[in-house]
Amino acid sequence: MAVSTTSSVTLSANDRLVAGVLALLLGAFLVFGAGLANSAVLHDTAHDTRHSYGFPCH
Repeated sequence: MAVSTTSSVTLSANDRLVAGVLALLLGAFLVFGAGLANSAVLHDTAHDTRHSYGFPCH
């Protein structure tokens, strides 16, 4: 017989506010940081990230 359990976490208003602000800051960085960056910079960053994860690309 399979038993399924669920749990829930209740967050205070302050915790939700902090999570929302952090999500907003991360989203703004992605939109403005990546969206307005020079394409060569993005390519070089992605290339270096692939190498740091061990993926060959050459």
